[in-house]
Amino acid sequence: MRKKFFAFFLIVLIGLSGCSRGNNVEIEKVGLLVPEAVNDGVWGTKGYKGLLKIQSDYNADVFYKEGMKNDTSIQQAVGEYDEKGVTLVFGHGSEYAEVFNNLSGDHPDIHFVSFNGNATERNTTSLQFKGYAMGFFGGMTAAFHSQTNKIGVIAAFDWQPEVQGFIDGAKYQNRDTELHVKYINHWDDQAAALEELDRLIKEDVDVVYPAGDGYNVAVIEKLKEKGLYAIGYVSDQSDLGESTVLTSTVQHADKLYEIVAERYAGDKLESGNLEFDFEDGVISMGKFSPVIPKDFQAEMKQHIKNYIETGKLPNGKESKQ
Repeated sequence: MRKKFFAFFLIVLIGLSGCSRGNNVEIEKVGLLVPEAVNDGVWGTKGYKGLLKIQSDYNADVFYKEGMKNDTSIQQAVGEYDEKGVTLVFGHGSEYAEVFNNLSGDHPDIHFVSFNGNATERNTTSLQFKGYAMGFFGGMTAAFHSQTNKIGVIAAFDWQPEVQGFIDGAKYQNRDTELHVKYINHWDDQAAALEELDRLIKEDVDVVYPAGDGYNVAVIEKLKEKGLYAIGYVSDQSDLGESTVLTSTVQHADKLYEIVAERYAGDKLESGNLEFDFEDGVISMGKFSPVIPKDFQAEMKQHIKNYIETGKLPNGKESKQ
């Protein structure tokens, strides 16, 4: 009788074990596509760090390809990943959303993840950074410190929510601030960005927000040479010059990779467009420069805390995006 009971008990345990694992998905192989390089020190590096964290957390095999800019190369890379048995693919940028939608039907066993695009298929997801609030706080800091009341933005595209946030934050801090906004229409065109910077300097702008990936380091370095100031972008760029970089609007893409992997492993990764902000731990302000007074730093930190708790910005309004 005991043997029969033990056998029955063992069967029940096995059954329960199977049920507890039924909603889990193994992360065995993960792929990454980046438009430029993984060692750019900014956006690409964050994606690569996120990939390595997934490798560490899940003991997964990981693969990455650089310079993935056109549909043909992306399609070929996805085909190679599929042959390797990759089931989770990150396209580290907005340029991947549409092509992932188009490829999704041919690779039903892959879940495709991109950034700041429009995911429309059942196995595609786009991650949206709600950049308006970080831009707002960056604009407040820039307007507070500007001596000429003229601050500039060198952005990649006019759809970036952090740009309007920066403008609104600067105006909230000082209504007399003049905003000079330039668009490069490219994330990485360093030559064009530096040309625009020269124009801004001639217009007496003394604080600049270089809201792009491949050119913001070069812009900050030139501002440092001129004794002017910057608001860093994507990474905490205080290491480029803490007397130059007043603060940074930081997007923790590497942290977002962890969140996605956790949801995927728990079979809870939704398709469509998902938004993330300060309260998710994937957006923050970087280190404040010592040239920013301590009382203003404390004021800004309280504003950020209030925003996380209430969703309201210092002007009493909710974030637009």
